[in-house]
Amino acid sequence: MALGRAHSVAVTGVDGQLVEIEADIGRGLPAVHLVGLPDTALSEARDRIRAAVANSGEEWPDSKVILALSPATLPKVGSVYDLALVAAVLDAAKQVKRQRLRETVLLGELALDGRLRSVRGILPAVLAAKNAGWATVVVPVQSLPEAGLVGGVEVLGAQDLRAAIAWLREERDLEYPEPAQWVEQPVRADLSEVVGQTEARWAIEVAAAGAHHLMLTGPPGVGKTMLAQRLPGVLPPLTESESLEVTAIHSVAGLLPPERPLIDVPPFIAPHHTASVSALVGGGSGVAKPGAVSRAHRGVLFLDECAEIGTKVLEALRTPLEDGEVRIARRDGVARYPARFQLILAANPCPCAPPREADCVCAPTARRRYLGKLSGPLMDRVDLRVRMQAVATGAFIDEVGESTEDVRRRVAEARAAAGERWSDYGWRTNAEVPGPALRQKFRLARPALAPVERALRKGLITARGADRALRVAWTVSDLAGLAMPGPEQVVTALGFRDRSFQ
Repeated sequence: MALGRAHSVAVTGVDGQLVEIEADIGRGLPAVHLVGLPDTALSEARDRIRAAVANSGEEWPDSKVILALSPATLPKVGSVYDLALVAAVLDAAKQVKRQRLRETVLLGELALDGRLRSVRGILPAVLAAKNAGWATVVVPVQSLPEAGLVGGVEVLGAQDLRAAIAWLREERDLEYPEPAQWVEQPVRADLSEVVGQTEARWAIEVAAAGAHHLMLTGPPGVGKTMLAQRLPGVLPPLTESESLEVTAIHSVAGLLPPERPLIDVPPFIAPHHTASVSALVGGGSGVAKPGAVSRAHRGVLFLDECAEIGTKVLEALRTPLEDGEVRIARRDGVARYPARFQLILAANPCPCAPPREADCVCAPTARRRYLGKLSGPLMDRVDLRVRMQAVATGAFIDEVGESTEDVRRRVAEARAAAGERWSDYGWRTNAEVPGPALRQKFRLARPALAPVERALRKGLITARGADRALRVAWTVSDLAGLAMPGPEQVVTALGFRDRSFQ
């Protein structure tokens, strides 16, 4: 009896776990048995790997082969294990160098002619191998740009099974990833293109500086979508760790562009208003795939015509908005995806939505029902609310707004001030600061808290709303260059929730 061993990675959500693959060549009629909770794609690997080995000029054992993937209780999904399965069999047949194989994690799907194909989730798989202390990872050559983003581990690329086997026999070298040379992408949509809307532009700046959620309402054509599309340009670029987080999610979703695999700018995701719950928060059979809220991680999720979205879909946003992640339970396990995004809602004031509100023909009940889909608990999590009005004709002639570059400079300074203030506690933006910290350790002076206390006594805001108003007040203070919010900043923050506070 001959026993071989190789290693690969199982990716669940954006978390990877090392999988040990054992191959046993024993007595019996020629057959291949796979054990260890394989899904359909992995079960079909028995035929794929035999054909790939034969078409690569190697010999498959003419006896019974048992392939065991452990941990046995972990569901194995996909075709990422093909290369490791072949290596384990060849190791059992003593056809490769065992020492090199023991230090290497193998990833990739095999074609019938032996070509190595890329799979989803290469980046989180390489990260998992690095965190587990492995020295070398072999991936398909077309995945080298993505896998090469991970430092601290040797990443090699193989064109086909022949090249991988020759490397395991120490007969040839594999390809290394080339240094990334990407040109910085210019900002295409500029804030100066938006006509008028001073209050809404100010709200965009506050939202960007503190990572707050925002809702824009107004008649069609006033610039709600234009403003939302320009928010990512105001946000600072992603840090290295944030870029890897976002890139890992898009890798699992299979949405990474091959020419630029690293996502270093905040993503902007705008699903259609007919999107389902699964499309928004993630879903699917087997292990759940990431939805729009996860693809918008560290970026912007824009829901245009939000009053047209189904109530169940909107209510599904409440948990991600509060927790910053989604946990989706399916047959093959629980997938966890980060989902710390900025939510931007846009809606018309009524179903008919005429340019002038005085021309509305909707009944009062229809107007209430239209925006009534946005429940109180959901709206309580939206920090900034702005009612936009039609622009006067003079704005087309005289007024030119600030550019994105000018606003982004102030946003960067405000975020730097907030990051320095919260650095000892692990918070990056004002929106992440928990309520108890705002009420106790960073409690404002009594005159500054007086407007919030009056609103609470009158029942105008909830305790959650008070916490969110205090976060916005800190952001307004940072933009003004102040060390701490005063009564004026608190009133401004409350005014973003209801004009009666101003």
